[in-house]
Amino acid sequence: MNIPEFPNVLAGTEGSEDAGIYKLNNDTALVQSVDFFTPVVDEPFIFGTITACNALSDIYAMGGEPITAMNLLEFPVKELSAEYIKEILSGALSVLNEAGTALIGGHSVDGRELKFGLSVTGVINPNKIFRNNGAKRGDILILTKKIGTGAIATAIKGNLASEEAKNKAVKVMTTLNKDAAEIIRQYEGVHAVTDITGFGLAGHLIEMLGASCKNGEIYFDNIPVIEEAKEYLEIGLIPEGTYNNRDFFSCRVKLKENIDDIKEFLLYDPQTSGGLLISAEKESGRRLLEELKSNRVDANIIGEVTEDGTGNVIVY
Repeated sequence: MNIPEFPNVLAGTEGSEDAGIYKLNNDTALVQSVDFFTPVVDEPFIFGTITACNALSDIYAMGGEPITAMNLLEFPVKELSAEYIKEILSGALSVLNEAGTALIGGHSVDGRELKFGLSVTGVINPNKIFRNNGAKRGDILILTKKIGTGAIATAIKGNLASEEAKNKAVKVMTTLNKDAAEIIRQYEGVHAVTDITGFGLAGHLIEMLGASCKNGEIYFDNIPVIEEAKEYLEIGLIPEGTYNNRDFFSCRVKLKENIDDIKEFLLYDPQTSGGLLISAEKESGRRLLEELKSNRVDANIIGEVTEDGTGNVIVY
């Protein structure tokens, strides 16, 4: 399919950017994204908050400030009550209010299953875009949230998740990337940013490195993980998306001897409203890390960009 080119499109369908960007003038561009999915928890209000955090994340990952949002809702009208739907929308609205983002409308349809999401528009300085293709050799890689929410969501669906595990996963998924993004914007040494969602940590890292024509390495013991996720993977609660991610991306991943099956599954675990992955110059990146931590962002250095390449990753 041939998509016409427009000179004001600064980020479009090409590449693997987290959102599209359209330049309005020399100082302002629109940054736009849309996302929706089926519930990952049973409580409608919490589902709404998770969905809104996830939708806003793409705007933050590009360095933008979300300003408006529109709801997208499909649900079986005869099976779900108006109160249930109201709770979902209220959850999303609570997050939009926290983000300073105006809800300006939306669209709903009668369907066979419940799906909810948002279309989000933000603003950004066209000269200060966080792209995913600027990683440089010697950069450190910083991750701002724990992984493992995919495995725990699978346990929740099977009524096998403990309340503690569920609460930990919900806390990760309902934490906005707003504070982290605002801090990142202050650092000149940040070369590339993306958010970790459906492709898992390994998949999104490979996308970033490949777009940057670089290879990298990560150190599994440095990766923050929700501990209960390991337990659920060990008893076979493995999301289908994990297998799909591994099948697609494993050709670019070399695992060292200490990486067992559970650790490998975690690398490919699909995340919902995951953290930001940052590639930054080493000295500036360490200062950034300290500021993130001092502002209660759960940030860790998980690896580095090693050499020119095609997006290959070694996991130690």
